[in-house]
Amino acid sequence: MLLNEIFWDNKYKSEQTGWDIGSISTPLKEYFDQLTNKELKILIPGGGNSYEAEYLHKKGFKNVYVVDISATVLTNFQKRVPSFPNQCLINIDFFELNDSFDLIIEQTFFCAINPDLRPKYASKMSELLLTNGKLVGLFFNIPLFENNPPFGGTKKEYIPYFKPYFKLDIIEDSYNSILERRANELFIKFIKK
Repeated sequence: MLLNEIFWDNKYKSEQTGWDIGSISTPLKEYFDQLTNKELKILIPGGGNSYEAEYLHKKGFKNVYVVDISATVLTNFQKRVPSFPNQCLINIDFFELNDSFDLIIEQTFFCAINPDLRPKYASKMSELLLTNGKLVGLFFNIPLFENNPPFGGTKKEYIPYFKPYFKLDIIEDSYNSILERRANELFIKFIKK
């Protein structure tokens, strides 16, 4: 299965977005509510409908960037949140991005890429973060599909991908996940070495 722009555009055009909960997830909302520096440069890769970017934007964060391979979803986001800066919506493959950030948010992007790319994902996250930058978000902690996204996994599997690049500050069961994902998600906070 080729997980390219056409694949993801078709998912959004046909509204086959079962992973989309329709709002910001509780763990990320509560994390964002603790942030005080509105100047942080924040990336949301594979952002999809990007309720996280919308929430941060409305809270006054000035440097929020969404990267997605799907032009359709970025166009939809721009229509939904017209005050969001257009130049902060980037339509490229995440692995082609060259920039640096203070904080990267993970919300259903890791589970959407081919699992063979997970080591590359970990190294790319490290490359994109400034020293002491953080990767924060949620990973599924259950086996899911093998032939199509979302791809699941386990804490034990994930740790070796990230340990070479990050201090694994938090990787634990998310206590405040939405009901449908309770006991199936890990909250992570990794700090770039």
